[in-house]
Amino acid sequence: MDIPVAANEGSVILAARSLASRCSAFPVSIFFIIINEFCERFSYYGMKAVLTLYLIYFLRWDENVATIVYHSFAALCYLTPLLGAIIADSWLGKFKTILYLSIVYTAGQAILSVGSVSELTDHNRDGLPDNSALHIALSMVGLVLIAIGTGGIKPCVSAFGGDQFEDDQEEQRSTFFSLFYVAINSGSLLSTIITPNLRASECGIHTKQRCYPLAFGVPAILMAVALVVFIIGSKMYKKVKPQGNVLLQVCKCVGFAIKNRFRHRSKEFPKREHWLDWASEKYDKRLIAQTKMVLKVLFLYIPLPMFWALFDQQIVNPVLIIIMVPVVDYVVYPLVKKCKINFTPLKKMTVGMFFASMAFVAAALVQVQIDVSSPIIFPQKAQTNATGYMTFETSKLKSIDIISPMAETSLSLNLTAKERYTLIFEWKVSYIETHLILDNVTSKPKEGNNLVRFINNLGYTVNVTMDDMDFGVLPHLSVSNYSIVPATKASQTGSISYCTGLSKKFGFGSAYTISLDKVSCLLYFEDVAPNTVHMAWQIPQYFLLTCGEVMFSVTGVEFSYSQAPSNMKSVLQAGWLLTVAVGNIIVLIVAGASQLSKQWAEYVLFASLLLVVCVIFAIMAYFYTYIDPNEIEAQFSKEEKEEDKKDQDDDEKEDDSRM
Repeated sequence: MDIPVAANEGSVILAARSLASRCSAFPVSIFFIIINEFCERFSYYGMKAVLTLYLIYFLRWDENVATIVYHSFAALCYLTPLLGAIIADSWLGKFKTILYLSIVYTAGQAILSVGSVSELTDHNRDGLPDNSALHIALSMVGLVLIAIGTGGIKPCVSAFGGDQFEDDQEEQRSTFFSLFYVAINSGSLLSTIITPNLRASECGIHTKQRCYPLAFGVPAILMAVALVVFIIGSKMYKKVKPQGNVLLQVCKCVGFAIKNRFRHRSKEFPKREHWLDWASEKYDKRLIAQTKMVLKVLFLYIPLPMFWALFDQQIVNPVLIIIMVPVVDYVVYPLVKKCKINFTPLKKMTVGMFFASMAFVAAALVQVQIDVSSPIIFPQKAQTNATGYMTFETSKLKSIDIISPMAETSLSLNLTAKERYTLIFEWKVSYIETHLILDNVTSKPKEGNNLVRFINNLGYTVNVTMDDMDFGVLPHLSVSNYSIVPATKASQTGSISYCTGLSKKFGFGSAYTISLDKVSCLLYFEDVAPNTVHMAWQIPQYFLLTCGEVMFSVTGVEFSYSQAPSNMKSVLQAGWLLTVAVGNIIVLIVAGASQLSKQWAEYVLFASLLLVVCVIFAIMAYFYTYIDPNEIEAQFSKEEKEEDKKDQDDDEKEDDSRM
């Protein structure tokens, strides 16, 4: 048993040395870029964490309007990367694009923070803005500037980081993209913890209220720090100059090739190796080759939105991502390599998609167990010797017959409206006294909370309290509304003032009706059973999804960079980000078109769709041929130099002949 231990220790030492050697070979400029990304992601996710609350509770917007604005802002953040990529690759270059748009970004965060200060228009000092139009205008301007800034720099920062490495530093560049992803999730993790707490604190000059200026102000400061850090490293950066409006040239090249091929569709014209070669009459070989590179990668992007369609439906734990990135990079991949498996980037992405699909299968299995443990319990009835109640849905019952065991009396009710009611009844000697009450609960309580209500069967009016909760005054044969017992108190014991000696633990996600009775004092009736599926069963789906994200997303960014020509690195990064936006649209389409009533069935649907897409992507990846854009461009440069030299020699010979 000693040998395996020694081997494992040796592997750990070698992995540590490998990491140290990689880091030592890093350009110093890389660390400024990683710190910049951490601060920027803190700024973005911190602001986004409290944005919906700000729109609803400060601007006083309806929840539907706030949701539309929130998702419109998120969509804009994923549409503007294409604009930033075009500016970077065709005009300003990556460095200046990041610099200028970061200034716009910082200004947007500052304006949003100022717009959240109620004292700007709170002339009557009641803590609420008197001129909501000014605050709305400032907030919308701030959000638009943030969307332009964060979206514009998004494809440029990762590509700019990749530019800092030499052609023979592929291993170091791969490590950079992993560290870059860790920085993203570290910023996200800290900001989503800190900014909601800042918002929960109270501040204000005249009236204390939720501190939105601080919750938005700290992200604004972090964005300013990101800008300063980026500028400090400016002299150390390797800056690739833009090469004109490359994207426009690519579009023209594609258009001309299609048009020229259509003109020469007759069989008398010989076929060409690639359809883009029909553009050779007008465009040089270098541009045609670069266009081929871009279109090959963009073609592979077609199935990718399905991954994001699943990914964005689940909450991913950034802590798991931060842990799994180094584990996958320095443990899993080296082990796979030792097994002599050629684990190419596209194979990694395929496995990542498969893991994400299995995560939804795991989620479906958990949901099935939740559904089994939470059956539909209506209609339900409970009764004592003299009184009772019945809970029912009129969509399932057409009539109710109640027969008293104490006397030959009965009651029949005809039901029409499709609602859920509670019928309270008391048997008398010659008649039945009833009360029909519309219920306000139709499903299990959310977020593990519990619902409790009381029925008064005492024969006289009583005031009901439980712990620190007041259920109010209940006349005889009346029922209180359901009140929420928070999930934080779910495992605690409820003590009712009427019967101090009796108590009960409610669990999580339950609903109880408590009858106040002369004989038994308290009778507990379980309307909705508490949750029996432990939260730990969610760990497998989080683990699978995290592994899928690490293998898919980190590898995808690196692959997009490595296969892109030097003048279109940012454009392909923008194309990668657009797959995220398309994935969100897929969710809306599928969810809207789906007629599935069960949550687990929807999980299975998405898992099946991704599994099919995974197979399609695997087939596409099998036929993909990896290229080295630098080598191809170097070959073209060499040929161009040789042609220039040849032309120069011909000109010299012609001059000599004239003399």
